[in-house]
Amino acid sequence: MIDKDEGIIVFSKKIKDNDLFIKVLSSKDQIISGMVYGGNSSKKKSIYQIGYFIDYSLFQKNTNIPPTFNADIIKPFISYIINDKYKSHSLLSIISLVNLSIVEGQKIKNLYSSIKEIVEIIIINKHWISFYCEWLFQLLKMIGYQIDYKNKKNYKFFNLVNQNFEKINTQNSIIFPHHMLEHTVKVSYSEIRNLFLIFESIYTKNHLDNVNYKMPINFINFNNLILKYLKENNNE
Repeated sequence: MIDKDEGIIVFSKKIKDNDLFIKVLSSKDQIISGMVYGGNSSKKKSIYQIGYFIDYSLFQKNTNIPPTFNADIIKPFISYIINDKYKSHSLLSIISLVNLSIVEGQKIKNLYSSIKEIVEIIIINKHWISFYCEWLFQLLKMIGYQIDYKNKKNYKFFNLVNQNFEKINTQNSIIFPHHMLEHTVKVSYSEIRNLFLIFESIYTKNHLDNVNYKMPINFINFNNLILKYLKENNNE
C-alpha cells in the first residue's frame, strides 16, 4: 500500500541507531505515523524535523510492520524563522497545541490548512502576533469550543469563570480586545495577555480538564517570551 500526500511533522523520536518514529498531520487533517529508516542520518535529518512541511509517500508492505515514510521538504520553508527566537517559539507553540488537540484516527476539518496559513503569515509578516492570537481562537472553533466573538463586539468583557461575554465589568471578567483580532491597531502587552488568558481558560476548562492534561510547556514558554518583550518595550 502506498499513500501520497503532504503534511507537517508534529512529532519525531529517535528509535535506535539512526531510525526515527514520526507523526505527520496530513492535508487530509489526520495524524499519520510511521518509521523513517535512516531518518537521523546526515543525509536525511535535514528533512525530518518537527515543524517541517513535507511531500511524502507512506509505504506499508503488510500490517505486521509499521509504515515507512519517504519525503521531501516543501513550502512554506521554516528555515526563514529558525534563527528568530520569537517566530521559532511561536511555531513550537502551535505544534504543541496541535499534538494536544488531535489524536491518531481523529479528523479535524481545516486544521492543516489553518496551520499552513498561520505559518506563512509568521514567516512573511513583521507584525504577526495578532494573527497568531486569531489562530488560537480558530483552533477553539475547529475542536468544538467556539466563542462567537465576532458577533459580540458590543460586549467589552469576557468572564473567565462562566466563559460568557458581558457588557459590564464583573469580578471574574477581563477586557476582550476585539480590535486585536481585526489586525487594525498596534498590539499591546495588556491586550495580548488578555487574549492568551482567555484562550487558555477556554482550552483548559473544555479540553484539557477532560483528559487531565496541562497547557503544553512550549505554549507557556512562548507566552512568557512574547509578553516579556512587549512589556520591556513599553507596549502597555
